[in-house]
Amino acid sequence: MFNKLKPVWLVAGRELKDQFRDWRVLTPMIILVFCFPVLMNEFAKQTVDFLNQYNANLILERLVPFSIMIIGFFPITISLVVALEAFVGEKERGTIEPMLSAPLDNWQLYFGKLLVGVVTPLVASYLSIAFYLVMISRQQLVMPPFITMLQLILLTTAHATLMVSAAIVISVQSTSVKAANLLASFIVIPVAILMQGEAVMLFWGNDQVLWLAIAGVMIISLLLIRVGIAHFQREYLLGREIDSFNLRWMWRTFWTDFFGGARSLGEWYRNVLMIALRRITPALLAVALIAGVSLWMGYDWIMVNIPAAISRSSPENLQKLTDRVKEMPDLSGIQENLNAPFLFMNNTRAVALIFFAGLFSFSVLGVMLYMVNIGLIGGLFALFQLLGIQAWPIFLAGVVPHGVFEIPALMIGCAVVLYMGVSIVTPQTGRSMGEVILELLADWMKIFIGLVVPLLAIAAMIEAYITPALLQNVMKLL
Repeated sequence: MFNKLKPVWLVAGRELKDQFRDWRVLTPMIILVFCFPVLMNEFAKQTVDFLNQYNANLILERLVPFSIMIIGFFPITISLVVALEAFVGEKERGTIEPMLSAPLDNWQLYFGKLLVGVVTPLVASYLSIAFYLVMISRQQLVMPPFITMLQLILLTTAHATLMVSAAIVISVQSTSVKAANLLASFIVIPVAILMQGEAVMLFWGNDQVLWLAIAGVMIISLLLIRVGIAHFQREYLLGREIDSFNLRWMWRTFWTDFFGGARSLGEWYRNVLMIALRRITPALLAVALIAGVSLWMGYDWIMVNIPAAISRSSPENLQKLTDRVKEMPDLSGIQENLNAPFLFMNNTRAVALIFFAGLFSFSVLGVMLYMVNIGLIGGLFALFQLLGIQAWPIFLAGVVPHGVFEIPALMIGCAVVLYMGVSIVTPQTGRSMGEVILELLADWMKIFIGLVVPLLAIAAMIEAYITPALLQNVMKLL
């Protein structure tokens, strides 16, 4: 095992020497490590003086952790330039041929570059955070507790791994440093938006959600590393000089795969759509298992957290809530607003949202949205039980009639997203990433148009015109 890792250290050592020889990399990194914490410290002092006037203790306690998160982020953005030039930079400088001709495996070469790309910004971020902690320890600022500090360190590590692994993938796929730097915005902007959500959770004090955020970012980072290794081809790096945005080729490749040579609608369903469905069968089984887990999680969360809130409610308020649920609103009025076209468009948007969320996260965010949708069913079931309402009759009348079409459509849509994520991170010998993505998009379009849309249309008709009548009759009997 050590002999296989030794070439990784050789590549990493060579990359590290190149970084420390370039003053254009070291200078901004040093400035950020030692100057930016001073600015954040001054900002923290001014903010503390302002908040003390209004006794805003909750915000004050979360100010230092927020500053630590920001301080750890900025050195990573500067070091990102090094990762972006990992392969394409050497290609422009004419130093990549000797490295690629060395007797190294692809994964050894890739991990050597990745190791330095991740470790360098992390060392800079950790030094910057340590310098800031030393400064605030000499002032009257509240130090974050150990568990919060651990979360911040893990978040910084996860952000660095995510950004650098994405930058390495861009460096492999780009043909010039200019193109790689332009594509860097697709790394910095999403991570900055992600950090805004994490900052809200930090000020809110929701540690559980922060742990989930750490796990989610690390999963996506590992998938990005897998994508880079799966699509890393030495010959591709040496032979490609310029990228061409060939819309005609993309259009022809997509529609050729979509139609699959079928000459009629029946032939398309039998030969093209069925083949695509067989490909996603393992993913569909996984999605069915995830649905069961999501139902249990939604049910369990309500059963664990809501009884305490119910116990604090007065018997009068609890009885009013139970009576309102049993009475139900006027379903005839609901039918006028929730017609079939509205329900169909709403459900179609939900499936499309799962697709787009999964497309840019290797299916991770798409599966999470799917789990939320399925988990709500388990949560409502548990809530009805806690309120003393018979849940089974309501679900059999209000969910099952249209759910037998809507839920399978949701599961199939999520299964395609999961299949796409797995396929992208799987090595495809002799095929470029563009070809793989176009084929996966064609598969999604086949299943979406040929199966998901018809199922959602049927579900919308039933939900609009049959379910309300059944539910109204059941509620009269309860």
